[in-house]
Parts: sequence; C-alpha cells; structure tokens
Amino acid sequence: MTNIEKKRHSLAHLLAAAVKKLYPDSKITLGPDIENGFYYDIDFVEKSINDSNLKSIQKTMKKIANSWSTFSKKEITKEEALNIFKDNEYKIELINEISNRGENITLYSSGDFIDLCRGGHVDNFSDIDMDAWKLDRIAGAYWRGNENNKMLTRIYGLAFDTKEELNEFIKGREEAKKRDHRKIGKELKLFTFSESVGSGLPLFTPKGTKIRNLILEKISELQNKFGWEQVSIPHITKKELYETSGHWEKFGDELFKVKGKSDVDFVMKPMNCPHHTQIFKAFPKSYRDLPVRYAESTTVYRDEQAGELLGLSRVRAITQDDGHAFVTPDQIKDEVKNIVSIIKNFYIELGMLNENYWVSLSVMDPKTPEKYMNEDGIFEKAEIILEEIAEEENLPYKKVEGEAAFYGPKLDFQFKDALGREWQLGTVQLDFSMPKRFELEYTDKNGDKQTPIMIHRAIAGSLERFMAVVLEHFAGWLPLFLAPTQIAIIPINNESHGGYANKIYKDLKAENFRVEIWNDNRENFGKKVRRAKNEKLPFWIIIGDEEIKNKTITVESKDKSQKEILIKDFIKNIKK
Repeated sequence: MTNIEKKRHSLAHLLAAAVKKLYPDSKITLGPDIENGFYYDIDFVEKSINDSNLKSIQKTMKKIANSWSTFSKKEITKEEALNIFKDNEYKIELINEISNRGENITLYSSGDFIDLCRGGHVDNFSDIDMDAWKLDRIAGAYWRGNENNKMLTRIYGLAFDTKEELNEFIKGREEAKKRDHRKIGKELKLFTFSESVGSGLPLFTPKGTKIRNLILEKISELQNKFGWEQVSIPHITKKELYETSGHWEKFGDELFKVKGKSDVDFVMKPMNCPHHTQIFKAFPKSYRDLPVRYAESTTVYRDEQAGELLGLSRVRAITQDDGHAFVTPDQIKDEVKNIVSIIKNFYIELGMLNENYWVSLSVMDPKTPEKYMNEDGIFEKAEIILEEIAEEENLPYKKVEGEAAFYGPKLDFQFKDALGREWQLGTVQLDFSMPKRFELEYTDKNGDKQTPIMIHRAIAGSLERFMAVVLEHFAGWLPLFLAPTQIAIIPINNESHGGYANKIYKDLKAENFRVEIWNDNRENFGKKVRRAKNEKLPFWIIIGDEEIKNKTITVESKDKSQKEILIKDFIKNIKK
C-alpha cells in the first residue's frame, strides 16, 4: 500500500471507533481505503443517522485520535475471533471466509479499539494531518454489494496528505457539479429519462441526436479513407452465438433475455463482434480479400444494477461506435497504424490530444502466461508489433502488465478532462480467440486454410459515455464541429436590421454552417443575447446600424467580441 492509502485505511478505523463510542449498539462491517478517501459500512441496527450527524462523529474522531499512537497486530484462532465478534454476524461471515481460505486471522488495535483487519496502516498516527481529512457524506449500501442483503449505512470520508490537497479536491468537485452532464443536458435540452421507459434508457432530443450524429459523421469521415465499410446487424440473437463467443459466460448475469413464440432462447445483444464474425464467415475469403473492415454504430444492452446507473455515464442501452477488422498476421502493423491515425485525428479536432493524454500498452502478465492465448508465441509477437507502432507513432505510452485481454494485447488511449479526471476512450485490441471460436478462415497464397486475426477498435467508445465526458470537459460549450447550432444571427431591431441579417444568414447557409436567425418579435434584443449565452452557442452575430452602414458584422462568443469584421473574413477564420 502507498502511504496515502495507509493513512486513509487508518482513518477508516478511527471512523469505526468513533461510531462505536457514539452508537454502542451499532455493528461495524468493512472499512477500506478508496480513491480520495475512505468509508465504513455500518449497521446502526435500530437507529438511523443522516448527514447532520457527521459533525459530531468527526468531532469524536479527532478527540479519539489524540490517544492513538500506532496499530498493534495480533494473530488469533478462528474460535477466539468468533468469540470476540459473537454479536456481529457480519464479522462472523468474514471470519469464516478467511478461515476457509486457510489465511491467518489478524486483529489490529489502536487505543482501546480493536478490529478484524489484514493490515495496511500508518506506523505512527501523528503522521496523519488532522486538517487534511473530513467526513463527507452518508449513503446506503447493501452488505457485500448484494441487493438481496441488508441495506447498511455507508459513511464516506475524504483524506489527503495536506490540507491544501483536500481544499483543492473540494474546489474541483464543486466545479464538477457545475459541469455535471446531467445538469447541462437538461439546461440545453439534449436528452431526458422517463420512468415510463425505464432507468438507464436515455431519450435524445433533436439537439442531442444532432450531436450524436455529428460525432458519428466525423468518425465516418476519418475512417472511410481507410476502407471501413458499414454493416448492419439485428438487436437480438440466439443465446448460442454468445455461448460460442464466450460472452454468455462473461456477461450471463447482465443479459436481457427475450422470449418469443418459439422455444428458441434469444437475448438482446451485449456486444457486436460475434455478429460481425458471422458476416465474415458467410462468404469464402482469400488472402487477397483481407483486410476486411466492418464498422457499425449500434446499440447494445446490458442489465446494469439500478444503483450503478449514472446519467449517460452508465446506462443500459449503450450505443457503440464499433469496428472490427479481419487481417493476416503480416497486416497487423499497417492496420493498427491506420486506426491509431483515425483516433489521433479525431481527438486533435476535438482539442483533447494534448500533453495530458497517454496510451496504455496493455500486455500479458509474465507471471501467469497460461491465462492468455499464445499459440506459437503470436501473443508476444503482437505485443512487440504494438510497441513498435507506439514508438513509430510517437505515442506517449506506458507498458502495463496484466491489463491485456486473454485474447490479445491492446492500446488504450487515456485522456484527462478539464478537471484532471482520466477517461479511457479510444482503443485498439488484437483478438486471437474469437476467430478460432467461430472457425473463421481464409485461403493463403499456398491454398492452405488459415485463421484471421481480429482487431477490435473504438474511436469514441460508448456514445452516451463519450457525450457525458465531452459535455463536462467543455462545460457545455461544445467545439464548433459538435455544436447543434453553430451561429445565431441577432438583429437589434427586426424591422430596421432584418434585411441585412437575412443576407448574412444566406451567406453562412451557403457555406453549410448550422445557423439560425432570431427575428422573433416576442423576445427583445437583450433576451436573445442571454439566450445565446444560455444555449452556449459557439458564436452569435449582432446586426445593427453600424454593421449595415459599414457592411460588417459584430461577432460575440464565450470569450471575446469581434467588432467590424467582414463576413468573408469571419467565414475564413472559422473554417480553419
């Protein structure tokens, strides 16, 4: 464990100690360190608490901390542990599990507080800055994450090395609330959810749908030059398809089952790749036909738990920008390079390919080579090819052992948003498994049958999650190519300035900009300008007496105003 992880776990013990002091009848369960802090799940038995109780618990924690110095470890027998925690059924369950695994049962104590624990604490409690942590909030959590178990009270805490880091995190989180894609989506009327339709099933408005289409149009524009062709597949399939692919075993609990009039069992597809193998398999292939590239934007379905759904970030209907290429071994390098080029160009246009991005070269764990498909060393050869590509393309990559899929290594593009949060978006994955499972073949130059290698690729990934990331990264002020409305023309007075405004409108329309003219008399000029800001338009153009006189326009945007600019110069500038 890192030092900060030890601090956070130590504070989880302190939290449990304070709760037991204030609520002696409560039953403590598990309290791990987590990213940015810690939590403890507690059964308050008959008494419930809420956020208003956090102040007294935190005060008690700081008071107890004065008497804590270090953590003492003690190994005990199963019988001793069961006796100590005889009134806590949660700890008894854990003790039995530890014993069944043949592991030692250990207690850690500090002050007069004792807890069942594997360890991972600070050597000296004074190492923890008492101003660098705080209790944060209360939530509900099922015991062991199982909704069939009792709902417990989870108390979250924040913890950092310094007070400054804590304050910086809180400040960033407040900014994140302002940028929350759910809030922005509602304000800009991009998407909605309906109880009549169901949780995790977003409904996109015309504006939201326009953004989705613009994302796909940009990807299509970039990939078409590399020979990607569109295919179309149904949304349901016989379950046998996923039994062959291995997805039934992996996603069995997350699949939506479909029952028709026949005895055949169908499921809503959770993945597209098995379907694409069947298109490849339908017609004989020679080495001259490869690479074969199938691209599709379609929705897949996973029965996520209701408590894990979060706006567009975690949904049950996932629209994938999906693609699969089938190649010979000697075509891997060129094909992956082409996909990397598409990913890089897409994020360059988005303005996110900067010094904050990096690429994970996900390779096998050398300690457990048996977990991977590595016939004739092809897995290792593929890792070498991906690393050569990363070098030749000057990708800021890091080799991450153990992150490869069992079917092949991959390149995962990691991007940081405006708040410093990291997101894995674009990906290229090599797959030696699925073509074998489905017995895909092509004829090589010697007339022998060979199995192709499958390359999975995603540029934006899930469209829903991608939109959530982009809306929060740009705080709703989308780049020009993604904005549903790029420019609004606002005449100060419709009667006096409407004619010239219409001319400017036609000039912009002729250049294929998404432009609107706001000449409705029901809104005054001031309200129209506020509306342009509220709708977070990239540009709005003001037309008044001076503009007509000088045959110019005044252009305003989020950051600046350009007065007395010729329309041809404005068009030239934004076309760049």
